[in-house]
Formats: sequence, C-alpha cells, structure tokens
Amino acid sequence: MGRTSQAVIIILYVFMTVKAFEMEITPANRIVAQIGETLTLTCNTTGCASPSFSWRIQTDNPLGGTVSNHGTYSTLTMSPVSTENSHNYLCTSFCGLVKKEKSVKIELYSFPSDPVIEISIVAGEQATIICKIHDVYPSDRLEVLLKKEEHILLEKNFFEDDSTNTETKTVTYSFNLTTEDIGKEITCVAKLPIANMDFEPKERVTSQKLNANFGPKNTIITASPDNSAMEGDSLELTCMTESNPPPQIVWRKQVTDKSIQYLVENNVLSIPHAHFTDSGRYICEVINLVTNKTEAATVDIVIQGAPDIAEFSIKPSATVREGENISIQCSAESNPPPKIVLRRKSDSADVGLYSEGGILLLPSVTFLSGGDYECIAENKFGKSRSAIALNVEYGPKNTIISVIPAATVKEGETVTMKCTSSGNPTPVISWKKKKATGESEKIFTDATLTIKNIKSQDLGLYECEAYNQFGKEEKAVKLLVQAPPKNTTLLVFPSNVVKQGESVAISCTSTGVPAVQITLRKKVGDVITTLETEGGKYTIDRVQLKDTGTYECVSVNELGEESQYIVLDVKVPPQNITVLVHPSENVKEGENVTITCSTYSNPPSQMVLKKVHPEKEIILSSVNGTFILYNVTKNDTGRYLLDVFNEVGNNVKVIEIAVVGRVEKTDQLMPVIIAFSCVTAIAIPVVALLIYVSRQAKINGSYSLVKALRLNV
Repeated sequence: MGRTSQAVIIILYVFMTVKAFEMEITPANRIVAQIGETLTLTCNTTGCASPSFSWRIQTDNPLGGTVSNHGTYSTLTMSPVSTENSHNYLCTSFCGLVKKEKSVKIELYSFPSDPVIEISIVAGEQATIICKIHDVYPSDRLEVLLKKEEHILLEKNFFEDDSTNTETKTVTYSFNLTTEDIGKEITCVAKLPIANMDFEPKERVTSQKLNANFGPKNTIITASPDNSAMEGDSLELTCMTESNPPPQIVWRKQVTDKSIQYLVENNVLSIPHAHFTDSGRYICEVINLVTNKTEAATVDIVIQGAPDIAEFSIKPSATVREGENISIQCSAESNPPPKIVLRRKSDSADVGLYSEGGILLLPSVTFLSGGDYECIAENKFGKSRSAIALNVEYGPKNTIISVIPAATVKEGETVTMKCTSSGNPTPVISWKKKKATGESEKIFTDATLTIKNIKSQDLGLYECEAYNQFGKEEKAVKLLVQAPPKNTTLLVFPSNVVKQGESVAISCTSTGVPAVQITLRKKVGDVITTLETEGGKYTIDRVQLKDTGTYECVSVNELGEESQYIVLDVKVPPQNITVLVHPSENVKEGENVTITCSTYSNPPSQMVLKKVHPEKEIILSSVNGTFILYNVTKNDTGRYLLDVFNEVGNNVKVIEIAVVGRVEKTDQLMPVIIAFSCVTAIAIPVVALLIYVSRQAKINGSYSLVKALRLNV
C-alpha cells in the first residue's frame, strides 16, 4: 500500500474519532460552594473506551483536591473546601490523538451559623451587648443590625475589610440599663448579600432577653391552708422572693439538732398527705448563683389528728419456739399524744392478756400464747388499730384418731380412720400397722386412711404418727373386723384311717369375729351325737369299730356358720366268727352239707374253705360266706379249715365232717352252731353289730347264700 493510502486511512480514523468522542464537567458552568463543605467535580467522557485525564488551574496554582480516575470519567474532590479552591478548573481528556478540554469556575462563601449574643451588666447599671458572627467569608460583604425590641441600637458593615480567609466579626454596643429594659428582647441580624451568588440563608438572626441580676431579697414562706393542718390534709409551702436571675431554692426541715434537706424544682414544697412526722420547722434557702447572694425564711408547721401507729413488733421475732420469752411493743404518733393499749384479740374486750404501757411481756410462751394481738392508740381526734400475729412453733400435741363408722366393722364394709394433731408447723401424718412380729410397718402417708371392702386380715393395731421438726406424737387404735366363721379345719391325727385300738385325736379349728363357737358331732345314719371337746379337740384313747362314722365340725357366730366333714374309718380284723353246718357235721352219703360263716370286720372279710388232705387240697370259695357240699360221699369225710381274713388280720376255724353209709330214712337234724371266739374280744352284741355293719354301704361283712364251687388243686 502506498503512502497516500495510509494518510487517507489515518485522516479517516481521526475524523471518525473526533466525531464520536465527547466530554463534559459536572457541576457545569459556575459553582457556588461553602467553605468547610465537600465538593466533587466530575469530568465524564463518551465515545472513547480508554480516555486519559488531567486537571489543572488556569493560574497554575495547586489543585487543592484529590484526583481519581475511573475508566471513562475522572473526579476532583475538595474536602474540605477552602479559600484556595476559589479558581477556574480545567479538565483535559485525550482519546488517542483527539483532545477535549472544559473548565468550570468555583466561587466561595462562608456563613455557617447564627450570631451569638453576650450581655453583661456592670454594677446593675451599665449593660454591654456583644454580637459575634463566626467564620464569615467574604467579610467585606457582611452587614450587622443590633436592635432592642423594634428600636435600632446599631448598624454596621465591613466594606473596607480585605481579609482573604474566614473571620469572626464582632459588634459591641453599651448603654445605661433601666428597670423598663428588664425582660426586653435584644436582636442581632447578620446579612451576607453577594450578588449573582445563589445560596441560603443570606440572613441570620439571634434574639435574647435582657435581664438584670439582683437579689434575693424580701424572702417569705406562706403555708396553705394554714400552719396547723390535720393529718391526711394536703399542705403546700410556698417560698417567695425577689431575685434575678431566678434563684436556686433549697428546702430544709429542722428536727431537734439535725436538718433534713429536700430538693425541689420550684419554690413550692408540696405535702400531699400530711403526717405527724411532717410537723416541725421548715427553712427556705434562696441562692442567686449570679449575684452570689443567699437569703433564708422559716415557718413552723403543726400536724394534728388521730393517732398513727408507727411501730408494732414482737421481739426477738414474731415466730418463736415454745418456752421462749418475748415482748410485744407498740408505739404511735399523734398530736396530742395518744393512749396506747396492747391486748390479745378476743371476741370479748379486755379478755386475756392486756397492757396499757405500750409493751406486753410474755415469759415462757406456750402454744396457747400464739394468735393475733392488737394495738389500739387513741386521742381526742380518734383511734387507730393494728394487728400482729404471734407464731409459736411447737411439736405435735393432742393427737386424736377418729374411726368412721366404728372401730368394729363387718367384712366388706368401708372404714375411714382420720388422725388429727395440733402443732406448728402443721405435723406430717403417717400410718403404721403393727405386724405379728411386733414390728410396725409404715403403710400410708396422709391424715385420712380409708380401707374399702375390708377383710379379716385388715384387723389389728393401727398407729398414727404426727411429726414435725420439733417432735412427734403417736396414737393407736385397734381395728376389729367382724366376719362369719371361715377357714374351718377338721383334722384327724394320725389319720382318718386307723386300726382298732389305736389312739385318735380329732381337732376342729375356725376363725371369725366375734369369736366362734365350735361343736363337734358324730353322725351314724340318722343318729347324731354331740361330742364333748376341749378347745375343739376330741380324743379317743383306744378306737373301736363303733367309733367309725362321719364327724362334723360346726363353727358358729352371730354372723353365720361354717361346717367341715370327715369320715373316720376304723380297721378291724375278723371277730365274733359264727359257723353253722347244716344239717350236721355227721351226715350220710348223698346228702348236701351247707356251711355258713358270719363275722364282723372292717374292711369286710374274705373266706376260704380248705379240706386237709395229704395228697391233694380241696379249696372251696364263697362270696357271701356260704359253702355247699353236694351229694357228699365217704371221701368227703375229713377236717376242713375255714380261713376268714382281711387286710388287718385273719382267723382260722376247724370243721370236722363225718360221712357214713346211706340210710333209708333221712332224719331232719337241727343245725349245729359252732361258735368261736375271736382273738380280740368285742363287747357289742353280735346281732347289733351285724345290723350296724349292714348299714355301711362299702362294708361287705354280710353274706347271702349262693352256689359254691368246688376247686380241686
């Protein structure tokens, strides 16, 4: 590419850059700023990505600020603004080869605060007024006007002032003070009129009252409604004086040789509800802090009325232990002085402890000394009462147990036992029940013990224990539970099955409240025999078969009865055996021989008939004790052994049978009764015994005739 072409391109680039690149300064044109504030100038560009900036003053003085570049814009910050910043500022920006410049002018002023007025009075006559305007710029434009009310005292300007910095300007005016001048308003008006400068305010005003300092003098105190007031009334004490400026007022009250100080914000001391203690001498002290003078006034106040009890106490304490010594003291205030009465409160006046001296001594107090005491203070205006409680602490006393409905109740009922006890602090109640071992077992912790659906095992001794930290007290009540007979037991020793001749003890026991009556009876069939017992015990030294039967124990009280049964079974070996041989022991061939055996025993005996033979043994058995030999022959002649036995013992009877030749005519022979005595003798007749035995359902000692079988072994 030729040089001509390159020049054309450069010219086109510069032209396009110049057309797009722009710059401006904000704030623009003329800037009015107050000295001491912060001012920031911003130079902002458009159409250029990376411009460069520079700031300067056209007079080449220092900038008096801080420059900060931020990409497409740059700032110049002046903080604070000073008189050095009153110039034209120029911002130059380059975008490549293109340059842009703009300037702005900063004009300054300072008028930051209102005028300050100072007034001084010398010897109460000459008054000097000073008005100060702080940090003014430019001071040559300042105008000051001094007025008293609407009257102009002084006008002043500072046109000839050539100061280049902020200054404090002062205007002074003096005149002779008169009484009419007190309280009038002094006004200082300061103006800073600068043409073509837009700022506010351009005028500042300050006013102040004109006061003359004097006093205090002619100080007095007035009391409203009067120096003598009734208790409870409102009382105001007003302290009046002549002083300027208003004085500081301190109120004091003189009490004997000391004073009480009150600080109030004004000259009135208010007592909204006057009390006797408010009586006394009051002092109003007035202090003028400017003139440094002090004056005082006094007034005597008397408060009258009904007595007011100031103190009512128990020494050493309102809570004491039984046995301690105490004093009850009461004091009251009133005008006139009161009469004081101390006494124990009661339904009737003047009952019990009483004192008119304001003190009541109680040596070695008891629990009966506890209660409310009152102090009565009285004068002509009325009376006042106050009460105090004496709390005497003591261990449990007067412990009582009440039982509802009674200490004797029936099974299934509900019984409530309530334990009450006096003591201070209130005793803690607990219940214990004495066990069979004699030890007591804690069962309940409360004043009321309720047992529902009471049972026999609930009877016994119940103890109530009342306890506090000063001791304990116990009371007991015996609880009886009525119940019909129960747990009835009928026992036989050694057993209800015994052998004849042994010793037997039959014992019957039962429980019940009221005490049960025990009866032991023996039942044999329909015959009932009441047995004589000793403590429910019946003994048979040598038991017999006649003692067999059903024994019944009957336990009875007024609430019911209960019975128990037991069967006594006396085991007896075979006795009183009777053997009948029909027709006889001597018979002829062809006849039948019937052998019948009867006996009594328990249990029933078994019977076996044996024929003694050297070669073979013939055994006949029978169910009911009857043996029949059919068509006897001579071979049936011989000795027969009848064995009668049971589990207790046996008895053997010998029968001799003789069989002879057959005869034409058979004689009818009477049965021969062969009676044998048993080993053990029985005194009961055999017939009666057989009748008894026949009535026993399970005894098989009676036999009927059946066919016997002959067995060959």
